[in-house]
Amino acid sequence: MRYEIQGTVLPTLEVYLSNGEAIYTESGGMAWMKGNIEMTTNTKGGLMKGLGRALAGESLFMTTYTSRDPEALIVFTPEAPGKVIDVRLEAGQSLICQKDAFMCAQDSVEMKMHFRKKLGAGFFGGEGFILQQITGPGFAFLEIPGEVREYALQVGETMRVDPGHIACFEPTVHYDITTVKGLTNVLFGGEGLFLATLTGPGRIWLQSLPLSNLAAKLAKYMPAKSG
Repeated sequence: MRYEIQGTVLPTLEVYLSNGEAIYTESGGMAWMKGNIEMTTNTKGGLMKGLGRALAGESLFMTTYTSRDPEALIVFTPEAPGKVIDVRLEAGQSLICQKDAFMCAQDSVEMKMHFRKKLGAGFFGGEGFILQQITGPGFAFLEIPGEVREYALQVGETMRVDPGHIACFEPTVHYDITTVKGLTNVLFGGEGLFLATLTGPGRIWLQSLPLSNLAAKLAKYMPAKSG
C-alpha cells in the first residue's frame, strides 16, 4: 500500500491498494475510488465492538475496501478543515485519540473504545469518558480539526492544556485534570476552571481548532429559532 496526503486546509488522503490489500473506514467515509474494489460492510469484530466504536464517535458499521486490481485508488476526505495525520503502528503499539479522530486504517489495525477510568478526567476532560484507541500493526490515518503540533515529553515532563486541544497521545502519557488557581483567573481568564495535564514519557499531538470552539463561535451568527 502507498498513499499521498494532498492539500492544506481541506486535504485529501489518496490510498493506492495492490491486489488483495484492504483498508477500512466508518460507513460513508469514502469520497471516491477507481478500479475494481470490493466493499464489505459489517460490525467488524461483532456487535459489542461495533457499539463500543459508536460510543467513541464512529459508526456502528465499518466498510472494508479490498482491491481486486493490480492497483486501485480510493480517496478519503476529512469532515472539517484541518489535518490528516498518518501513523505507522507496530504490533501492539497504540494511540489514544479524541472522539471522531479515526479516519481509516489498514485492515490489520484495530480501532476500539477507550474508557477513561479517572472520574475527574471523565467529567472535566473536555471529551468525556469515552475516547478511541487504535492498535497496530499497520498504518492508521486520523483527521484532526485545525493545525497539529507534536511534542515528545520526557519522563516527568508536563504540558498543561485546555482539554479541547488534545488530539491524541501515547498510552505511556499520564492524563489528569487540575484546577486553575486564583479566583480572578477562573472568572476572567477565559480558560475555564479546569486544565488537562499530560505527563511524559511519550508523544502528544495537540490541535489548534477544537470543533466545540468553532461551533460556539458560529452559533453567535445563527438565526434564533422562533416559537
